[in-house]
Amino acid sequence: MTITATELTQRHCRACEGGVPPLSTEQVRENLRAVPQWRLTDDGKRIRREWRVKDFATALDFFARVGQVAEAEDHHPDLHLTGYRNVAIELSTHAVGGLTENDFILAAKIDQLPVELKK
Repeated sequence: MTITATELTQRHCRACEGGVPPLSTEQVRENLRAVPQWRLTDDGKRIRREWRVKDFATALDFFARVGQVAEAEDHHPDLHLTGYRNVAIELSTHAVGGLTENDFILAAKIDQLPVELKK
């Protein structure tokens, strides 16, 4: 059964202290279908999405809103800002050294945040 972005956004991240395996390659592929703008990194342990936003202030505002969602979910992404408007977010579950459902839940919630892109 294919999971949807809507289903992911209705879930909440669960505490993960390790001791559980990361998602299998097939599970990762299945979850990626729900968040198609995210890409698996070359090492297969993270998902990443990039944006080119309007300007520096827009990037900082977006990061602040991503931070609010991340805090509410108690699952924290790696945030990257280069060239003053090139934004990238990477998600992984550090405690398991790979990807869990939490990463896809947070990705789907981040996708719901509006952000003004560079025209």
